[in-house]
Amino acid sequence: MSNSIIETVQLCYEYTLGGEKTLRALDNVSLQITEGEYVCLIGPNGSGKSTLARHLNALLLPAAGDVYVDGLLTGEEKHRWEIRRRVGLVFQNPDNQIVATTVEEDVAFGLENMGIDPPVIRRRVKEALELVGMSTLAQHAPHLLSGGQKQRVAIAGIIAMRPRCLVLDEPTAMLDPRGRREVLATISMLNRQEKVTVVHITHFMEETLEADRIIVMDRGKIACSGTPAEIFSGELDLESLGMDMPAIPALARALREGGLPVPPNTLDVDQLVDYLC
Repeated sequence: MSNSIIETVQLCYEYTLGGEKTLRALDNVSLQITEGEYVCLIGPNGSGKSTLARHLNALLLPAAGDVYVDGLLTGEEKHRWEIRRRVGLVFQNPDNQIVATTVEEDVAFGLENMGIDPPVIRRRVKEALELVGMSTLAQHAPHLLSGGQKQRVAIAGIIAMRPRCLVLDEPTAMLDPRGRREVLATISMLNRQEKVTVVHITHFMEETLEADRIIVMDRGKIACSGTPAEIFSGELDLESLGMDMPAIPALARALREGGLPVPPNTLDVDQLVDYLC
């Protein structure tokens, strides 16, 4: 795919469990992610989602196979600095990524390590905080922020480095509903308005409904992929993979089974209400 920003080719990875025992976390995973795409990775615990995420900016290197970022091979050491500049990784716990005493200083931290000139740093920090809606809290201490605000600061720190792709490993797992809404709105805005490629790993099925594509993983392999409408149409047995359907697609499926021909692409409340009315 000529406009793919990430490509994995028969990617394999194993963890050593002790002695001669190993666990194959990724098993011949081949995928392509197009520039500007919003992709969600879902799957049960242990399916390989987080391991795959860490390969996308060379935090982990393949045991076999290859990973390309914008045409650069992660296995070649000379490319890794540039790969990590192009692909930013946001983890589950924002406290693990916050290192400074003020919001503004924290967002500037990565830029300072890149050796960027101070005037450029100031401009990028200002722009990044505006993008995530945190400008008014630039001088606040991060430890006084809510969970959602902390995660938005962590995202701003990555965005300030101008990555072309943002990989988020369960960024809302530790947040309350309000924090989840704040972070999801930020992710959607960055993708739709700023055209940042997004790879979003989540176990909340409702968070996948705005994605362009969902990739379902199971035991280190890609079980299937498709649009949210295709994945949640009811034809795929998510329960057998240890996952639940989102509430509205599940209700739509129940209504279809009861004889009401609700369209299979009904994903949200508004669509279901419009059909029923």
